[in-house]
Amino acid sequence: MSTTTPTSSLQPMTPDNLASSLKSSTSLSPATLTSSPSTTASKPKPCCVCKDEKAARDECMLFSTAKDPQAACQDMVSGYRRCMEGFGFSIP
Repeated sequence: MSTTTPTSSLQPMTPDNLASSLKSSTSLSPATLTSSPSTTASKPKPCCVCKDEKAARDECMLFSTAKDPQAACQDMVSGYRRCMEGFGFSIP
């Protein structure tokens, strides 16, 4: 009982990544590679916003001498949450 696969259905293996598609495309120009404001997502990455608030929150939580750092740093945590919500992110 031997099973064979038809050789006509086998496709040659080719790289399927962005670099190969960029090399094979001939209609790309610098104007088409740059993104315009209308095509760029309006929501930034969470790592790129509220950096000062996050640093203050982290410093307070990590270096607090209080018995309960979470309670002592509640203002910093709330400020960070408000900032993130201003950019459309929800932090539990």
